[in-house]
Amino acid sequence: MDDELRERVEREAEKHALLNAVKHESDADVGAIMGPLMGDNPDFRPHGDEIPGVIGGVVSRVNGFSYEEKRERLEELAPEELAEIEAEDEGEDHPLPDLPNAAEPGSDSQAQQDAEADDEVRMRCAPNPNGPWHVGHARMPAVIGTYRNRYDGWFCVRFDDTDPETKRPDLEAYDSILEDLEYLGFEPDAVYKASDRLETYYDHARELIELGGAYTCSCSGEEFSELKNSGEACPHRDKDEATVREEFEAMIDGEYESGEMVLRVKTDIEHKNPALRDWVAFRMIDTPHPRKEASDYRCWPMLDFQSGIDDHLIGITHIIRGIDLQDSAKRQQFVYDYFDWEYPEVVHWGHVQLDAYDVKMSTSTISELIEEGELDGWDDPRAPTLESLRRRGIRGEAIVDAMVELGTSTSDVDLAMSSIYANNRELIDDETDRRFLVRDGTEVPLGGSLPAEANPPLHPDHAERGVREIPVGDAVLLEAGDVPSREERVWLKGLGCFQYTRDTLQYTGEDIEVVRDGDVDVVHWAPAAENVPVRMRTMDGDVTGRAEPGVLEYGTDDLVQFERVGFVRIDRHDDEETVGYYTHD
Repeated sequence: MDDELRERVEREAEKHALLNAVKHESDADVGAIMGPLMGDNPDFRPHGDEIPGVIGGVVSRVNGFSYEEKRERLEELAPEELAEIEAEDEGEDHPLPDLPNAAEPGSDSQAQQDAEADDEVRMRCAPNPNGPWHVGHARMPAVIGTYRNRYDGWFCVRFDDTDPETKRPDLEAYDSILEDLEYLGFEPDAVYKASDRLETYYDHARELIELGGAYTCSCSGEEFSELKNSGEACPHRDKDEATVREEFEAMIDGEYESGEMVLRVKTDIEHKNPALRDWVAFRMIDTPHPRKEASDYRCWPMLDFQSGIDDHLIGITHIIRGIDLQDSAKRQQFVYDYFDWEYPEVVHWGHVQLDAYDVKMSTSTISELIEEGELDGWDDPRAPTLESLRRRGIRGEAIVDAMVELGTSTSDVDLAMSSIYANNRELIDDETDRRFLVRDGTEVPLGGSLPAEANPPLHPDHAERGVREIPVGDAVLLEAGDVPSREERVWLKGLGCFQYTRDTLQYTGEDIEVVRDGDVDVVHWAPAAENVPVRMRTMDGDVTGRAEPGVLEYGTDDLVQFERVGFVRIDRHDDEETVGYYTHD
């Protein structure tokens, strides 16, 4: 990072630290400002690994100000943002905007509303179970779960699995998605599968037909598209109700082939938006559903019909969906008008774009790469999936906090993985033991009257946890860049000062003052004789090395921090090596 960029980072970090501190009336937090900082400055993303180190000092300086000093400085740097903060209603601070027409428990309006009606906030997370969740999928449950907790509300998972062909459900994905939800820290109040509810959709289609709101159509897709785009009515639009009922029952009985007959919702054939004109509610699909319970059905609802019916029957009060799905609410409103239902409140948001991965954040793309052998599975560290982050040892809470910080803007937002890493570092740093790992080490002999054992602390901030016992032997392994030049001194962490003389590191016995004086570099090491082979799985491929023997004390899912390398989740100990998954630096 050059000096000019560093100055920009520091300047932007100061603004965001002040915003965070003034808004919450507390100290600023590196993890909390990483998301907004990287989102506002996407050109910072290539330097994501360096950013936390640069802004740490800025945050510390800001936290040294009094609240009034922070406010005055923010008024100099960002007066408009300060005005927005001060214009917000007083009360409990929340990272997400208020839901429209929703009162929080304990508010005055809540008491008034309770006297009139049940105003429980009810939301739904509606995944298509065509594969495990990628990182972007976490935004929906993170935000919905946070709102549920804030409003003391209710939310369900409803698997929208009514497309057994183009978005064919994966039978394993139902459970894996619920496991991902648990990993993020949320438990749904109810779980539904749309493929269990076909008869319910049929009943409402029958009622819609009776209301004159639907008709069967055998036009080809091309024929109807031409009519629709020209604002002309389909010749089947004026069928009598009896014929429509009869043909729809024939659809349910599977008497038509795929593409031969559909049921359309009668809207406004001259509507200014052609996408809303007489849209398809049911179609025929020949491919059997993978779930045995639904495999006999051939007449399937389109998502807009199925979801609209379910949202009303389940009592959903608030829907969060992508800005690209604005037409869904408009289509569904026609059905709601026929049934005289009240449509839920809708919040639209933009897409999340993720940095740091070479693999596209797409379920179908990831699935193809797994099938082709390019990825080992959904938990491959190179895959942008929640299974991968979980196996790497990243806490679900870190992901949720980063997603919530993105808010619900209708603009597309950038999520920097460095913000998730910063959040996770805050969660795990204090409890994680330190160990040494040398990657592709160079063996260097030792000389002099050195200790037989090194005893660096398990954690530099917690002396009460004790020390490590690392046998020294006659030689150590150093990373190539740490081998000193001739006659240079180096401090082996936990062991002491050495001078590189005649291809040997000679123990000098000097105390730590030589390091404090800035004359001697401090490096990590591993014993050349008694060590543990390690294969570390990373986003850039596998990395091999040798670790101190104490690594064998940790079990599966334990985290360690390999000093000067990064945090690693221990996956397993094989006969020949220990396998760990790199978490982050």
